[in-house]
Amino acid sequence: MKILPTFKQFAPLVLTSTLFIGTSAVSFAQSSASQDMKTAGTDTKNAAKSTGHGIKKGTTTGYHKTKEGTTTAYDKTKEGSTKAYDKTKEGTQKVFDPDKESSSKVKDKSKESTQKVKDKSKETEQKVNDSTPPQ
Repeated sequence: MKILPTFKQFAPLVLTSTLFIGTSAVSFAQSSASQDMKTAGTDTKNAAKSTGHGIKKGTTTGYHKTKEGTTTAYDKTKEGSTKAYDKTKEGTQKVFDPDKESSSKVKDKSKESTQKVKDKSKETEQKVNDSTPPQ
């Protein structure tokens, strides 16, 4: 009969420790779930940032390439218009004063080469401006 009084003495201790350990386990599980949610939220945020940076880079590159192509097309159109104007002028001069045709051709060639140099320098300057990041 000595076993029963010993069990009665330890029963409250066993019950209390069981409740304490059980409560700790539930508390730990809640903490773990909360941390998992925070981690998932952070991962989602970082993924969205990464996607945003990729889209910005692609958009910027597309913008610069379009701008560059437009400038080149403008310059080529201007060259063609200048040549057409010069040819028309030469034809008219040929009819009225045949001696002026040769001097007109020299002036026109000089003007065209100057125009090409200016266009090239403008394109180079534009590329440099496009390569520097905006502030």
